[in-house]
Amino acid sequence: MLDWFNTREAAQAGAALADKYARRGVRGAVRGSTDIRGNSSNALEQLLRHADSELRSLRLNFYKKAKFANSFKWRLIENGVARDIADEVTQSLVLHLAQSQVPALTQDSAAEAGVVADPAKAQEAFQQGNRCLSKGAYAEAADFFKKATGLNPSHAESVNNLGVALCQLGRYKDAEPSFRQAIALKPHYPDPYLNLGVLQRSIGDLDAAEASIRRALKLNPSHVDARINLGIVLALRGRLRDAGACFAKALKAAPRNIDAMQGMAQLAYLEGRFAEAETAFKRILELDAKRPSTWAALAGLRRMTADDRDWFEGARQIAASGLKPMDEAELRFAIGKYCDDVGDFDEAFRNYQRGNELRKMAAPAYDREKRTSLIDDLIRGYSSEAISKIGAAGSASAKPVFVVGMPRSGTSLAEQIIASHPAAHGAGELSFWEMLVRTDRDARQGTLSEPARVKIAEKYLRLLESHSADALRIVDKAPVNSDYLGLIYSVFPKARVIYMRRDPVDTCLSCYFQQFLMGVTFTTDLSDLAHYYRGHQRLMAHWHAVLPPGFILEVPYEELVADQETWTRKMLDFIGLEWNDRCLNFHENTRQVVTASAWQVRQKIYKNSVARWRNYEKFIGPLKALRSIK
Repeated sequence: MLDWFNTREAAQAGAALADKYARRGVRGAVRGSTDIRGNSSNALEQLLRHADSELRSLRLNFYKKAKFANSFKWRLIENGVARDIADEVTQSLVLHLAQSQVPALTQDSAAEAGVVADPAKAQEAFQQGNRCLSKGAYAEAADFFKKATGLNPSHAESVNNLGVALCQLGRYKDAEPSFRQAIALKPHYPDPYLNLGVLQRSIGDLDAAEASIRRALKLNPSHVDARINLGIVLALRGRLRDAGACFAKALKAAPRNIDAMQGMAQLAYLEGRFAEAETAFKRILELDAKRPSTWAALAGLRRMTADDRDWFEGARQIAASGLKPMDEAELRFAIGKYCDDVGDFDEAFRNYQRGNELRKMAAPAYDREKRTSLIDDLIRGYSSEAISKIGAAGSASAKPVFVVGMPRSGTSLAEQIIASHPAAHGAGELSFWEMLVRTDRDARQGTLSEPARVKIAEKYLRLLESHSADALRIVDKAPVNSDYLGLIYSVFPKARVIYMRRDPVDTCLSCYFQQFLMGVTFTTDLSDLAHYYRGHQRLMAHWHAVLPPGFILEVPYEELVADQETWTRKMLDFIGLEWNDRCLNFHENTRQVVTASAWQVRQKIYKNSVARWRNYEKFIGPLKALRSIK
């Protein structure tokens, strides 16, 4: 039985196959045609034939096939293949393996593995697993579903529910192969598509999440949970009107559905309707008095005070009641905020630390070598010499304005100030440049041709137009764009970049105190944060050195909050806009803000975030050395 679940050899085979075909097979086909999406390209056909011949000797059972496919997909991505393409190619491979002659669990192979195929016993184990799921006994449920899938590998419901149990335990990386295998076994079964989408959302892959959930809805248009989860993804993507339509449709079908009610309350929060949001959250608690996410949401609506002691005591009791890891983590961050607000800094740090430790259980580990390698590639690819040889621009447009910096460095504040100008619009955090670099290795290496840059410029400007057709300046405030300033300059040399610089320890602590999507892997550990910050500063020093003067304006956060008008004038002048008093009253702007700063940017300038780290000096450990970075 232990060998049945030993997937090391299968994972190695998946990675090896991806290494062999990522560059000369799959990536080439993606660039040359769209046939690969229809599973008819020569490269894909060769891949499937090669998989057959190489895997036949491995005698993969269904579980090892799933691990093989998961390893294959992630190695494709590491080799520069776009996430959506990697998903599609992997899905084709999974379906092929499910239908191929690669041996699955036969009576003979089962006996060799110490497993006896028995559908009746498998059904019994499946039902026991479901009972454990309903009681919240997720580890026991996972064991029963593993037993069920071992006894009946073709039972898609058992495979899917194994993934559900693993997700509830925070084991997302282990859960994904189960959902993909369930899809391969039963392509018209909507639940694994939905579950895969929820998993993809949790790690920040919103494009893939939307596609998966829409597939579930196509298979079952009346699936209320799928409709709600689509709304959540759309809200995270800034499409609040579409998200509201999803929640409203779900509530029409199920008027007392708490998840849909929570979605509506969250939209009110993101749109700055805080009193309305608080009323809605409290109404939910009348139906489910101990719902962790609702308790946590209340803490983000305003600055907490000692008068909120009842909330604090209730939150502590719920957090200690044996919650799912991610539910407890969400509540721990909220408790940490309460304690920080009321000045109990020791208790605040303990709760933030507990929340981060819980998130570490689910999040992929931060890869320091991979991060360093990316920065090295960008510095080499966009050297001073390479910048000087760029030649003609991709576009002469001055419409794009990029607000960049570390997360939690004041980027939302800068965007809100600029977006309050009548001639400007804030588009939020766009993933365009990050996805481009993931898709095209040349973009990372600085070798884009002029036609390629023109095409990229046209595509990006169309994206900006979709956010505002009239604005003279449109702000993209994705902090990660700090990595891609060389690429951005090569496409839009007349664009302007505002770089927010904040005290490094304040910045890193604020990251540590904030729940990000699981794809942001460096924020759960102070040592990882210190490593990431040093790399960020090394890359920014490079951009300052090689990009021409006038392309980047550095704005110190501490000086902005100390002298708002002076720095607001500097920013507006830098991006070519005349002065407007509305920018001083940015907190009155009713635009939607889909970031962790949705409450903060609707307050007047405040200074109590400056030197905040001193309240936590005895805890900051690995961050102390960052004090020397200027």
